[in-house]
Amino acid sequence: MAVERKFVKDGLARAQVHEHLNRELVRAGYGGMEINRTPMGTKVTIFAEKPGIVIGKGGKSVRTLTEDLENVYGIEAPEIDVQEVLKPELNAQMMAARLANSLERGWYFRKAGNSMLMRIMDSGALGCEVILSGKLTGARSRVQKFLRGYIKHAGKPADEIVHTGYAVAIKKLGTIGCKVKIVLPDAQLPDNFKMIPRAELGQKVLNVAKPAPKAVAIPAKEVVSKPKGEVAAKEMPSGTTTRLVGSTWEHIHDGYNWHTMGLAHLDASEVVATEVKSKAEHNDDVDGEDDSRTRDDIEEHKHEGHNYWHPALRMHKG
Repeated sequence: MAVERKFVKDGLARAQVHEHLNRELVRAGYGGMEINRTPMGTKVTIFAEKPGIVIGKGGKSVRTLTEDLENVYGIEAPEIDVQEVLKPELNAQMMAARLANSLERGWYFRKAGNSMLMRIMDSGALGCEVILSGKLTGARSRVQKFLRGYIKHAGKPADEIVHTGYAVAIKKLGTIGCKVKIVLPDAQLPDNFKMIPRAELGQKVLNVAKPAPKAVAIPAKEVVSKPKGEVAAKEMPSGTTTRLVGSTWEHIHDGYNWHTMGLAHLDASEVVATEVKSKAEHNDDVDGEDDSRTRDDIEEHKHEGHNYWHPALRMHKG
């Protein structure tokens, strides 16, 4: 047998069992059933308002139902479990049966529909819809709907959170179909969410901050303070020593004396010759030099217009 045919056969058997139980358990307040496959057989759970009537005296009624399910409808090894419905107002099948009974006893359809709707909503349901279809007021058939609260009509939520019950009221003019849809109070609505205060979360809230840049450990070195043109010396991670002369960074390393960090590296002799030449040219440009000295391998001087000790290689403005 193809898979599709098997699904159709199982669905047909389920619908026939539901109709049989609904017909046999009217006095017990039938509220629906569930069929589950187990290794020991088939478990049939019946929901009823009065479980005692379903079981019967000495279990006679439940044994009769078990034989009917196995012999008539072909259910393998059925095991019937009866559960009581504590709140019938939230059972769609029971409310549909009561609505049909009210119409058969002569209630006006608007009064019956609104009364059933208010009764269900007062029990705590999130939403309810009552649909009456048939010859309500005359010879012509019509459909009347009563809606209140939250109801889903399509999609996955309509199958999961909406409970549906159906019953038929038989009157002189014809039959009236009664359908009741209920959304239970504990249903998880797909578009419902709650904002949790930060204080209630406690340690679950993590303050996510931007990662701080990694600090490079630089070994400290003694700094000699100067009244003017302070020299700050430190050793880089590679071993090269640098210093700040005025606003110019200089460094010294193997084969090279103190020189500006932005200069291209030449041979040691060329560097010394370049420094001597620069000093000579600078001394020629400075008029009226009063004094000079050498401190920490730095030649300093002061003269007219610049009467303070400063590196001799500094450019003079003004």
